[in-house]
Amino acid sequence: MRVKRPGELDQGEIESWRELRAMSGARANPFMEPEFTLAVGRQRPGARVAVVHDAGWTAGFFPYEKGLFGHGRAIGFGVSDCQGAVLGPGLRLEARELLRACGLSAWEYDNLEAGQELFRPSAADEYASYVIDVAQGYEQYQQLLRKQSPKFLRTTLAKERRMGRQIGPLRFVLDERDPAALERLMAWKSAQYRRTGRGDRFAKEWISSLVHYLAHLREPGCSGLLSVLYAADRPVAAHFGLRSRTVLACWFPAYEPEFARFSPGLILHLRMAEAAAEVGIGMLDLGRGAAEYKEALKTGEQRVFEGASLRPGAGAALHWAGREPSRRAHGFVRRRPALAAFAQRSLERAGRLRAE
Repeated sequence: MRVKRPGELDQGEIESWRELRAMSGARANPFMEPEFTLAVGRQRPGARVAVVHDAGWTAGFFPYEKGLFGHGRAIGFGVSDCQGAVLGPGLRLEARELLRACGLSAWEYDNLEAGQELFRPSAADEYASYVIDVAQGYEQYQQLLRKQSPKFLRTTLAKERRMGRQIGPLRFVLDERDPAALERLMAWKSAQYRRTGRGDRFAKEWISSLVHYLAHLREPGCSGLLSVLYAADRPVAAHFGLRSRTVLACWFPAYEPEFARFSPGLILHLRMAEAAAEVGIGMLDLGRGAAEYKEALKTGEQRVFEGASLRPGAGAALHWAGREPSRRAHGFVRRRPALAAFAQRSLERAGRLRAE
């Protein structure tokens, strides 16, 4: 086993990564492709990849970020929505052995992919990650919505028509290349974070730079995709995510608050689903975290996991003491809807106070 910085991977290793991922049979999530790790490696000095060898051939890759005291995290932790190792079939490997080779006392994750049996026993929490399946075409998806969420679909389509009448003709662009559109989306999203009392992700230089870099990336397994809904040629909603040939990982959606009465974000998601089906994308992954719009749009759920794989020792004890109480507190609130709603209202009040 050899540990490298992402930028030190040679072309043969990158191709092996892609092949192993394809052989796994897992969905082609762009966060699990080498391009995402390479992009994070440009921004995060602690980014590393363990290249696993078995009987003389490259048998696996384990991307991670290494911090103080041997504490490790999933690559792109905080923004990556699908995490884990890329391992060849039949590879016999233990988590502790892998952590030891990487010099890690702990490896933390919050969106561990289902099927990652190497780390699954260490998971502390399980979450639903909502998906839209359009593999059979948009018309079939719309038929499902008519049965599953009839009021939602009827209301959203009515608002779409009303916005077209009152604001101007609507136009949707699946793959918008205008840099100004990306800047506008990021400004909307930053304002939303502050308005809802959450930390502004784009205030972190590495995240902002990562998104700008990925916006120009065009690789079959991992491409940046900026989608914009226009009304009278004015942008009213936008989304930036990552796509592979068959999966669109939804990442940063936002809209212009001035047009909130028309629910432009919901209209945007319907148009994204329609356009995605037309270009061969069979699934939109909305990510973990309960939200009303996800419940209305989804066709199903995947499971993702949160926790930390630990290697016994002082470093692991420090990690547990520093992270576990907070994680348990969040879990306690999440499992109690009334308390979670109160916490959400408190965050929003705090956001409004900061904005005044």
